[in-house]
Amino acid sequence: MYELAIGAIVAALIFDFVNGWNDAANSVATVIGTRVLKPLHAVLLSAAANFIGPFLFGVAVATTIAKGILNPDDVTIYMIIGGLVGATSWASICTYFGLPISVSHSLIGGLIGTGLAVVGFERLLFDGLYKVLIGIVVSPLGGMAIGIIFTTVIITVFAKKRPGPVNKTFGKLQLFSSAWFALTHGANDGQKTMGIIVLILMSEGILSTFEVPIWVILAASSAIALGTFIGGFKVIKTLGIKIARLKPYQGFAAETGGGIVLAVFASLGIPASTTHAITGSIMGSGAARRKHAVRWKVGRQIVAAWLITIPGSAAIAFAATTMINWIVGV
Repeated sequence: MYELAIGAIVAALIFDFVNGWNDAANSVATVIGTRVLKPLHAVLLSAAANFIGPFLFGVAVATTIAKGILNPDDVTIYMIIGGLVGATSWASICTYFGLPISVSHSLIGGLIGTGLAVVGFERLLFDGLYKVLIGIVVSPLGGMAIGIIFTTVIITVFAKKRPGPVNKTFGKLQLFSSAWFALTHGANDGQKTMGIIVLILMSEGILSTFEVPIWVILAASSAIALGTFIGGFKVIKTLGIKIARLKPYQGFAAETGGGIVLAVFASLGIPASTTHAITGSIMGSGAARRKHAVRWKVGRQIVAAWLITIPGSAAIAFAATTMINWIVGV
């Protein structure tokens, strides 16, 4: 049966790759949109920081994923595969069409869908789901609020300075803010796959208690870094250009604010959406300078994609798990 566990781990790492593929935009969209870095250089910086992130912020989010949505005692290897099919399929479809959805919430939806297919609604763990709900609500609003505050402060302090030197200074600072956001992105999103792999190991009896082996951290970090390097450039265009055209100081404010939200959530074990955080920050930074600088229609389209992510991935996972259990006779 270890062959099945290996296959499931490979599927989890593929999901992690797709996570980085879609969420590459979160880490690099602003630094590309402000033309501080070329896409290749930005993606290389982000991939390296994504790899390092999980080693700096602990594994609290992985614990929530592994033990906060479904009871590990209820989980089978087939449920995990069904959940990953739902999450990966939904994330891949949305990335193909350039929608910066929450890959994190597609995974949550996958876990919910496979749980509903096998153990039923009453066996879902609502403490963990409440954490997810907190992330859904607070992440974009917190990112927007911090983006507005940071941008307003910068505009006030540098109001009498010439635009050229200001843009040049914040262009250099964006190298640090982009790396900071990528670190927190890797810390939050990289951990979700770690939680899934630990669930696989526990379901097969390879681990008897919850722990995250170092090889799991290395594998998950590498997969998300590779996905980030490959990059979802349609999504990068949506976040970096279509929502709002930012100046370097706004990009710095957006990345710093989004990273603060993710760092707090990673420490608290809340599986936040990096997409929600950075999109809210971009909107806040754009609106702080001029309300009409933000293309609110594009923002509404993104929000609509967010709202259907958990139901969409849950539906695919429910169907996939039902089919898998029928095939294997469970």
